Amino acid sequence: MFAQNTRWNDANQIGWYNYFGTFKLNDQFSIHSEYQWRRTEYITEQQQGLLRIGLNYQLNAKVQFRLGYAWIETAPYGEIPINSMGRDFTEHRIFQAVTLSDKISIVELSHRFMLEQRFVGRYSTPNVVSEDDFPMLNRFRYMFRMQMPLKGNTIGNHTPYAAVYDEIFIGFGPNVNENVFDQNRIGLLLGYKFNSNLRLEAGYLNQTLQLGREVNQQNVFQNNNGFILNTILNF
Repeated sequence: MFAQNTRWNDANQIGWYNYFGTFKLNDQFSIHSEYQWRRTEYITEQQQGLLRIGLNYQLNAKVQFRLGYAWIETAPYGEIPINSMGRDFTEHRIFQAVTLSDKISIVELSHRFMLEQRFVGRYSTPNVVSEDDFPMLNRFRYMFRMQMPLKGNTIGNHTPYAAVYDEIFIGFGPNVNENVFDQNRIGLLLGYKFNSNLRLEAGYLNQTLQLGREVNQQNVFQNNNGFILNTILNF
């Protein structure tokens, strides 16, 4: 009962509509691109827009490295907005990632480890019209994903498949406040691989997110539930 009294829960209905594109340069290098259009009330209200680009290096069939940049715009959604003044804000990120892939029987496994240096926009006073401070926050992310074909033994052309993943976000460093645990995401997906160039995925998404500040001496947690739609292209 005491723990419940120190926590403020904010529930939102979300819809995430995502594009992922990989442009292969040669056998080792490729360019990663993505845009995520994140909405609340499933589609009618703004949550976040995220643009990410990166350079991939394929060490071998099981190991890939990525270095990149992301630009994010976050809206003041929900009962308790992330920004303390209830305003939208910009974030710039530099990130480094490594993905390890493997296969056990018909199940494909992947582990993605990511470090982010986040420059999150803040307003020093209510009178300023745009963010005038961008402190750096560090964050570590780990995602585990499993996927398997729903027919046959491999996810080849014209193959339906199922996937599940979980990703945890941990903040660290001098500018982290309440949210050392930053967030966790769980996805349950059904997908279809049309060919080597196109895949579609859709399913359920849960996002548990902790704000970096207290409200009325309570930690604020968002419990966001909805769906996700991914379009994955390879060129």
